[in-house]
Amino acid sequence: MKTKQPSLDWLTDVKIFAVNRLPAYSDHKYFTSEEEAATGEMSLRHSLNGSWKFNYAASPASRPASFYEPGFDCGGWSDIQVPGHIQTQGYGRMQYVNTMYPWDGHHEIRPPAIPENDNPVGSYVKTFVLPAEWKDRPVFISFQGVESAFYVWLNGHFVGYSEDSFTPADFELTPYIKEGENRLAVEVYQRSTGAWLEDQDYWRFSGIFREVYLYTIPKVHVRDLQVRATLDDSYRTGLLGLELRLEQPMAARVQAEIRDAEGRSLAVLESDFREDGRAKLATEVPEVHPWSAELPYLYSLILRLYDEKGQLTEVIPQRIGFRRFELVDKVMRLNGKRIVFKGVNRHEFNCRTGRAITREDMLWDIRTLKQNNINAVRTSHYPNQSLWYELCDEYGLYVIDEMNLETHGSWQKLGAVEPSWNIPGDKPEWRDIVMDRAISMLERDKNHPSILIWSCGNESYAGQVLREVANYFRERDPSRLVHYEGVFHNRAYDDISDMESRMYAKPADIEAYLNSDPGKPYISCEYMHAMGNSVGGMHKYTELEQKYELYQGGFIWDFIDQAVVKKNRYGEEYLAFGGDFADRPTDYNFCTNGLVYANRVVSPKMQEVKFLYQNVRLIPDRRGIKVKNENLFAGLDAYALVCTLYREGEEVFRTVLYPQAAPQSETYLALDLPDVEGMPGEYALHASLILRERELWADAGHEVAFGQYVFVVEEPAEPVLPEGKIRVVRGDVNIGVHGDGFNILFSKGAGSLVSLRYQGREMIAIPPAPLFWRATTDNDRGMGQGFHAGGWFAASLAPKCVFVGLEEQAGQVDVTFRYALNIHADVAVTVVYTVYGDGSLRVKCRYEGAPGLPDLPIFALSFKIPAEYSELDWYALGPEENYADRSQGARLIRFRNRVTDNVSGYVVPQESGNRTGVRRVDITDAGRHGLRISAPPRAPVECNISPYTAFELESAYHHYELPDVHYTVVTVAGKQAGVGGDDSWGAPIQKEYRIPSDGILEFEFKISPL
Repeated sequence: MKTKQPSLDWLTDVKIFAVNRLPAYSDHKYFTSEEEAATGEMSLRHSLNGSWKFNYAASPASRPASFYEPGFDCGGWSDIQVPGHIQTQGYGRMQYVNTMYPWDGHHEIRPPAIPENDNPVGSYVKTFVLPAEWKDRPVFISFQGVESAFYVWLNGHFVGYSEDSFTPADFELTPYIKEGENRLAVEVYQRSTGAWLEDQDYWRFSGIFREVYLYTIPKVHVRDLQVRATLDDSYRTGLLGLELRLEQPMAARVQAEIRDAEGRSLAVLESDFREDGRAKLATEVPEVHPWSAELPYLYSLILRLYDEKGQLTEVIPQRIGFRRFELVDKVMRLNGKRIVFKGVNRHEFNCRTGRAITREDMLWDIRTLKQNNINAVRTSHYPNQSLWYELCDEYGLYVIDEMNLETHGSWQKLGAVEPSWNIPGDKPEWRDIVMDRAISMLERDKNHPSILIWSCGNESYAGQVLREVANYFRERDPSRLVHYEGVFHNRAYDDISDMESRMYAKPADIEAYLNSDPGKPYISCEYMHAMGNSVGGMHKYTELEQKYELYQGGFIWDFIDQAVVKKNRYGEEYLAFGGDFADRPTDYNFCTNGLVYANRVVSPKMQEVKFLYQNVRLIPDRRGIKVKNENLFAGLDAYALVCTLYREGEEVFRTVLYPQAAPQSETYLALDLPDVEGMPGEYALHASLILRERELWADAGHEVAFGQYVFVVEEPAEPVLPEGKIRVVRGDVNIGVHGDGFNILFSKGAGSLVSLRYQGREMIAIPPAPLFWRATTDNDRGMGQGFHAGGWFAASLAPKCVFVGLEEQAGQVDVTFRYALNIHADVAVTVVYTVYGDGSLRVKCRYEGAPGLPDLPIFALSFKIPAEYSELDWYALGPEENYADRSQGARLIRFRNRVTDNVSGYVVPQESGNRTGVRRVDITDAGRHGLRISAPPRAPVECNISPYTAFELESAYHHYELPDVHYTVVTVAGKQAGVGGDDSWGAPIQKEYRIPSDGILEFEFKISPL
């Protein structure tokens, strides 16, 4: 649509979403010469990023309606940074919601209506002077991202209007440009018809949040470029097709040169443009290096544009990757090989600037993804900045590029599918506005080899409109497949998606589909909901990769927490979430589902992801190491294999090997390990595949794959009891056990061990007590553990000691406590402390259950010691926290940390910091005094050593609400339930990682002085 008169009616007119906006085009860059192209700096582009004058109005009625007029004085206005959101810069209201629309409960409206008096308006003004060399040239402006609708004026003249927050909007300014200072005015509305299509699970921002720039063009200018770089049936010869469209048809010529990564010229093509301003070129390139995430080989295409006089007017450098992605016999194949997506969903996010992210943010993200064996990303749920796709091309990531569409709140309410007023559905009036978003994404992004799949959006149910979008993708670009998950809810539109895509399907449901002779390959576009302490049981999904050919991976939800830096009432910064800004409605901390914390610190969950996503499997035994290269295209020349043998955590042998294994093959490397017979102890053989040289995404020495083998050389003789004389005092209230350097008291009144004094140092601050409750995780909360199993919380608060026993034997003393619990008359716990002559204690715990009770979250013994004992030296599975269902990526190793390190950065305090497979942990002060917790290798325990009890963590909603640290809380568990992660709103922990409450549970450990 073209017009010179703006209207606020457009905000609610589904037919008007682009006024005077230029058609979408490719995101290529262009230069005046090859020398300029080598610098990467475009002289024909002029940035308007930086400080703009700004006014905020809570509603259209209160906006300065005439602010765009040349005489309007905005000198008293505030300043705002562009790019940037209005809300992150102190204006308006921060609000996070997931599926419901942000006005739900405040305004009773249906699309395309919007809240008339609740539609914040940002008025922006920027003055600029054109570069002198641009005189008499056409001038355009490009807004790369504005949320959600905006009007533009220049020097008082209306320029245009656009919706779609996440694709560029370009306008021509030439008729309105004047010499000297020009005055640009932009009016941004938070609500519009477009807002009904942007109901993504994110913070509801508005404003100019991506870059803005002016640009001019040479006389002969390629407005749109399409590169088709594929492979022939041998996958060895590259097939290159180019289509170019000039800004204006004219006599002109193009020369296209193809260079390899070393700069060698491989081919030169030439063509004149036709009368319609278009040109096509094609050639074959023999023996190409195909592009893949494993080997992201890029060629350079140099386009030189000449006018009718033969003068060079424009140079376009374009990086291209030859690759072929197709569906063959129901299997998605890249360059002929079955592909498995080891993916993650990623929002663009920064904890201070929201979705206005920087190049540095993107570089950190892509390096982190690559370093942790993630090979694919879904741009959930909107097109990202162009730079992201350039990085994915260069670094090597497969991309599902998702159009800016989600209407979740229109068809699903409180989890129930109820599409009575779903949009876009089959509504023809919504076709054009939705199709515009598809066209804008495809036309901008079409030349990026990293993009394998176009996605029709997210969680917008199904209907004829989306069917037409899918058909457009296929017709316009047959080199890619089409994805859409929503057909799961309406199989009448199953043809929309080329693949079966589901969200949060359980492993058993996926297998049921794969065993049903399906017609499509399967991916999980979202799985492993990584909210808080999560990602348990992920191996059940990755194990399907080798079991079913049609299982082709999935995308974890998601990469980074969407938490925002805020200050509490005492001026201390913290990571805030929904509701912390008095935003209602809200979905609270449901915005924090990342493998990475919002401040770009990797969370402990990533340890498991990295291991399960590795492309090389290392399987050691006592004779050597099997190396399985599951890469599709890359060999192992870039890696060294470091093999290290540890005894009880101490290195005894190391060697470096250089494995050779072609893609999709395996080899076995024999090892000449030292003879350890006669040297009793537990041994761990670690195999670590590391980079030999620095890569773009990691330094030399970075580990890409790991495997371990653990074995025990038995003690030849029975262990002897520790020596030392024991003196027992049978007091009226206390039982005392004394010896050389130690004094121990057991209280009949307290029903526990109350004093453990080594060399005069008291180690017990609060006596040990049985524990059956862990601080509720987000997944626990989602499945209603507090409701179903809250009895274990009460049982942990008040166990009743019903028996105290004493038994003296040669060289040892046994003190027994038996506890009744308020959860059931037949449930009992017995704790036996055995004191030896050296002051060490063996602690044996036994639980006797009863039928009909909920599963146990944990069975443990917990006690407090003074806070100065804060240094930890572990020999356990680590180094990051791990749980029964999230321990495959952990390794048996000796490592150190501090007690405070075991409070992980999940925004709502919850269970964290646990280690499984604990053989030994030393808890010491600065002088290395303290105590040791140990267990035999064949019966290790779990330990959580934290500054806080489970109940303190349970009671805090933010980390700043936790009390000052006064103790070190030692929790030794025989078993703790897994953390789960199939979803965070009801999915139970996988059965084998639960703790049934109707049987007998036993564990033991030893406490020794240090």
